[in-house]
Parts: sequence; structure tokens; C-alpha cells
Amino acid sequence: MSRRNRNRLLVPEARQGMNAFKSEVMRREGYAVDPSRPDDVKYEVAQSLGVPLSHGDNGGLTTESAGRVGGKIGGSMVREMIRLAQQRLSEEPGE
Repeated sequence: MSRRNRNRLLVPEARQGMNAFKSEVMRREGYAVDPSRPDDVKYEVAQSLGVPLSHGDNGGLTTESAGRVGGKIGGSMVREMIRLAQQRLSEEPGE
């Protein structure tokens, strides 16, 4: 049984920007990312973590293994968002 991707953005028009952001963050993490296919970085991340993720059916993959891959990608993106927010806050003129 395959699952549909429930990863929906609140603002669908932001998809292109989020994909570019993911590409940049994962490239800085040392992964080879094709900017036209940023979601494919999950296979490289999985390989580096020793998770047997493949194209197609991954029904035998444990939730823990899938979470390790998604956590690596999402965690990197969140850390970068926090860093950018802190940088912008420190650059704002005092009130």
C-alpha cells in the first residue's frame, strides 16, 4: 500500500522557494543535489545513514529508518531557518 505525500505547503506558491532552500541547505551539508529534483537527495541521505531506501515500494522500511532520513533533511532545514532568523534579528536596528 503506498501513501500519498501529505507534505503540503500552506502557500502552494512557495514550493519553488522551499525546493531551492532544501537544495542549498543539503548542498552545504555535503550532499550532491540536483536543483531540479531536490527531493531525490533523500536517497543519498539514506545511503549515508545506512538506510535501505529505494525508488518505488519501501513497505519494508521501518518507521525509525524513514524518520532518520526525514529528520536529517528536515532538521538541517530547521537549523538553517533558525540561524537565518537569529541573523536577521541581530541586524535589526534597536527600538
